[in-house]
Amino acid sequence: MSESVSELPIPPLGPSGVVREDIGREDILRGLDRRFVLEARRKKRPLRLLWLLTGPGVLVMLGENDGPSMVSYATTGATYGIGFFVPFILLTFLMAFAVQEMTVRLGAATQRGHAELIFQRFGPFWGYFAMGDLVFGNLLTLVTEFIAIQAGGLYFGIPPWLSVALGAVLVIASLALRRYATWERALMTLAVFNLLFIPAAFFAHPDGAALLHATMRWGPISGGVTAGFVTLCLANIGATVTPWMIFFQQSAVVDKGLTTADIAEGRLDTALGAVLAAIAAIATVAAASPLFAHHVDISHFASGADFATGLKPYLGTAGASLFALGILEAGLVAAATISTSSAYAFGETLHTRHSLNLDFAQGKWFYGAVILSTAIAALVVLIPGAPLLALTLTVNVIATLLMAPALFFLLLLVNDREIMGDHANTWRANLAGGTIIALIAIVGALYGVITVFPGLLGT
Repeated sequence: MSESVSELPIPPLGPSGVVREDIGREDILRGLDRRFVLEARRKKRPLRLLWLLTGPGVLVMLGENDGPSMVSYATTGATYGIGFFVPFILLTFLMAFAVQEMTVRLGAATQRGHAELIFQRFGPFWGYFAMGDLVFGNLLTLVTEFIAIQAGGLYFGIPPWLSVALGAVLVIASLALRRYATWERALMTLAVFNLLFIPAAFFAHPDGAALLHATMRWGPISGGVTAGFVTLCLANIGATVTPWMIFFQQSAVVDKGLTTADIAEGRLDTALGAVLAAIAAIATVAAASPLFAHHVDISHFASGADFATGLKPYLGTAGASLFALGILEAGLVAAATISTSSAYAFGETLHTRHSLNLDFAQGKWFYGAVILSTAIAALVVLIPGAPLLALTLTVNVIATLLMAPALFFLLLLVNDREIMGDHANTWRANLAGGTIIALIAIVGALYGVITVFPGLLGT
């Protein structure tokens, strides 16, 4: 599909040839970035084009491989090994791709963030409800990202207050870049370190044939279907499919300036992110599987640092250090993306300017939301005696339970032909989305039943 200059978000000129005053800095920077995209498309350089448009999908997928997610995967590997949950995790990433692909189309077709669209299409009540739901879930998740940062630091002997403070400073300092494209590339560079779990897994000397076999078919459930098994299922779903991903990627697509001409590249970006994140997730399960093989009791583990320490006899110092660094990176990247997701939703719902291309004076509410949420989460982590591992796993469960209404709004919007036109959902996309909602609702209902009737299943 060709793209004309008229399709580019380049600021129009007033009658005198001067840029109109109502055109913001973010529009100018976005328009300048789009010229490189137009040039790459005109010269038929697909790899250059993909490189320019890659970002939101890779970031959202690797960002969702956050602190609680990696701890969930480690808990899975330590509790069940590599059998049942490896294909289950692959399935969850297929679910994540299906959801985020709809998000790409929605953002490119409407040029509106998710919270803004809900507010415009369904009214203020549902707009504020969606923002409140997101901010509540995001704040809880943000707390667990600083738990991960603290845990990674603890393994290397860094005092908790110092690692948490440094993490908060880095997240806030990234805002000083004041350009979406630069912020995105800086965060993508950091996100690459999520792949540290891959060499960590090699130190566990996994059986390659057994791992390949596990990816191809469902293995037995060690110990049967218990309350703990259902909780881990929910935690693993929440480790890959969460509401903040929808809000962040749609707003990032808009902030980056993607148009309907870029939807194909947006899909590839999202698919690449899903593949990389899935590999890192399965590597984490494999890295923690020696704890399962040696029947190590992880019930007393309080954080990701305990996993790294517990794995040291089996992975060695180098492998355990890579595991701890991976936990630290996961927390940092997610803290930046999740706090930004909240700020986007805050600005869209309250109709204030919201872009990483803004000056601080122009985007004081947007940047203020990032700074405030980051500071609150960092302070909560330092409360003495907090049940860190339990909180980390519980947050993923909560994220899963909040996902069904978020998906319902998404499906309504991508089926709205008034705003989507030819990019509205096909019946296949609706089938995939409806199946995901049903699966999450069923697992969530089962979790509710075993919570009310704890004796129904084993512990």
